[in-house]
Amino acid sequence: MRGWIDYWQRWRRSRSLALANQEFAYLWGQPNVGEYVSLDCEMSCLDPKQAEILSIAAIKIKGPRILVSEHLKLLVKPAGQIDPASIAVHGLRHQDVQEGMAIEEALAALLHFIGPRPLVGYYLEFDLAVLNRLLKPVLRVALPNTSIEVSGIFYDHMVTAHRPDVDLSLSHILQTLNLPDLPRHDPLNDALLAAMVFLKLRG
Repeated sequence: MRGWIDYWQRWRRSRSLALANQEFAYLWGQPNVGEYVSLDCEMSCLDPKQAEILSIAAIKIKGPRILVSEHLKLLVKPAGQIDPASIAVHGLRHQDVQEGMAIEEALAALLHFIGPRPLVGYYLEFDLAVLNRLLKPVLRVALPNTSIEVSGIFYDHMVTAHRPDVDLSLSHILQTLNLPDLPRHDPLNDALLAAMVFLKLRG
């Protein structure tokens, strides 16, 4: 077991050394036990190969508590246009994000906020696909943070309860778990909802 731990630590150090920017080597550090970050982004379109980030929200989780006061919420100005289909979802128009920060500044702020903590989210894969694409010129590699998909935890929970035909919509998850709902597609609300689901299922 000790040999595996040593190997894992050497691997993390080697990935840190491969960074294009050593400023972010802390991402390969050891996260504090029981600390997580719930993350949500709103995008300019639904294609992860083309999407730009319009807004980012992240909330820290520590043990059984959601630290709402320790949150990050950023508005980002995109370089291109926003797909009207996406505007219908999140309501962010081109004029709404004109005062947003540059994506480089937003990504740096996000990385400093999350550190090495595991990331929690609802359908997090899409957000991470876009983030990793945008971060590749900075980090040269994908984010090393562990990712935790709350819909996957919910699915496992339902299968364990012998209910394999699972509705993974967020509305159904919240209703099943007796959790309050909040207005959707506001990234801070969505990050908070994912954090609540995570803590409820983790028990």
